[in-house]
Amino acid sequence: MGITDILSLLGGLALFLYGMQMMSNGLEAAAGNKMKSILEKLTSNRIKGVLVGAGITAVIQSSSATTVMVVGFVNSGLMTLRQAVWIIMGANIGTTITGQLIALDIGAVAPLFAILGVGAIMFVKSEKVHHISSIIAGLGILFMGMDMMGAAMEPLQDSEAFISLMTQFSNPLIGILVGAVFTAVIQSSSASVGILQALAATGMIPLSSAVYVLFGQNIGTCITAVLASIGTKVNARRTTVIHLMFNIIGTAIFTVICMVTPYVSLIESVTPGDPVAQIANAHTVFNIVTTVILLPFGTYMAKAAEKILPDSKKEDDEDLCLKYIEPFDSSYAVGNSAIALTQVREEVGRMVDMVTKNIEDAFDTLIQYNERARSKVDEREEYIDYLNKGISEYIVSLMSGELNADDSRKINGYYAIISNLERIGDHATNIAEYADDMKKWDLKFSENVLLELEEMKKQCLASLENIKNVAPEDAEQVLGQAVVMEQKTDDMRDKYFKKQMQRLKKGKCKPQSGIVFSEVLTDFERMGDHALNIAQQYKEMG
Repeated sequence: MGITDILSLLGGLALFLYGMQMMSNGLEAAAGNKMKSILEKLTSNRIKGVLVGAGITAVIQSSSATTVMVVGFVNSGLMTLRQAVWIIMGANIGTTITGQLIALDIGAVAPLFAILGVGAIMFVKSEKVHHISSIIAGLGILFMGMDMMGAAMEPLQDSEAFISLMTQFSNPLIGILVGAVFTAVIQSSSASVGILQALAATGMIPLSSAVYVLFGQNIGTCITAVLASIGTKVNARRTTVIHLMFNIIGTAIFTVICMVTPYVSLIESVTPGDPVAQIANAHTVFNIVTTVILLPFGTYMAKAAEKILPDSKKEDDEDLCLKYIEPFDSSYAVGNSAIALTQVREEVGRMVDMVTKNIEDAFDTLIQYNERARSKVDEREEYIDYLNKGISEYIVSLMSGELNADDSRKINGYYAIISNLERIGDHATNIAEYADDMKKWDLKFSENVLLELEEMKKQCLASLENIKNVAPEDAEQVLGQAVVMEQKTDDMRDKYFKKQMQRLKKGKCKPQSGIVFSEVLTDFERMGDHALNIAQQYKEMG
């Protein structure tokens, strides 16, 4: 095998992986932001969950991509650990479709898929067509790469050293180890199974040895999800434990079956003389049978994962932190936009809660000074500023990536929303500082003013409650209510300002307290403006 053959092998592998990435990107652009609703509807029971996992993986040709997506969904709270069990089982079945397609030898028409896909991308302006075309073109490129790898390995048929190496795989432990390590290195079981099929097609490795390599490949594919789970929440890491458990248990079962039953001969008898199809069938049977065996024990696997990785006290740490936005850097695109949008939405929800509490404490401190509530306002303001910075940096990092128009609009909307929330927080701090001035100057508000301040507090809190956790279908109604509330805020400001002027003229309040009250009215009115801005952003995002 010369340098040209080695380069051809590596080039074929590069095309295979690039085609897979194109398919993932196409699916993400076409449906990634809808993954949440799809999964919520279709993972209500274990059978549906398995079918969803198999279906998604069959489309993108990668169980690693599906599992990484599931890790991300569990990490962001889009999916429970028990729902993830069924998706992972289905993903292991869906990944076998690649081997079956290779066995059908559709590589002959692979260039046609690539031409159709690329042609549509170049000459059709529709964004939706571009996404679907990326999936089609990716499929074609994937199989063109597969053909290149097969052709590059043909000279190995004449290498005695290589043939001798292949015979070592008849030892189950060696075969499993080689399959696991090789798949972990290239991070794609579909590619490693394809290479195994190409080797089998040349006659260099019999099925009796190939099955053990195949079992190891199922274990090796878990490495991608393991790497993706580093730095994530404990539930996400448990997802990778379940993935490993599934494939290790399946490997143990089938290794015993191969050693004590004529399993290999049975697989060979289904498609005699066709080693490529035999490996594809062995792969499919492995995953379907393992799924059927483990399906009744899915919840027990989730419990076992919880025992292996128990909850950490650090999960509830109250120090400054982004609670929902977690590092999740993956080369697999599928579902990333749904994960990112959910993480941002949840953090924004935290920010709304903190701003709301600060408004309440600021007004309460102004009405009746309270040292503890006053100090809490400053603490929360520091946290609000931290969230504003952290969420902003995360959003900017998302903007630099590839987002479809809909997701980009939503991300930009959240950027504007957190800016408005931060400004509302500043106005709440201003009100708390006016309370400091009142205390320093030993001033008191009249009973009428205290009642007006109480009404302002209620109006502010109502405005914030209106824009909390806004669903896309409610955005128009929320905006309508925000317009009414903002007008009511303006009317209250005008009304209270006139009453304050009358009190000053009649000498019923001191000039210093009158100045403080005027400043409070200004902050009150501006908080209403920012609440309206947020409602308008939600409408534009919907």
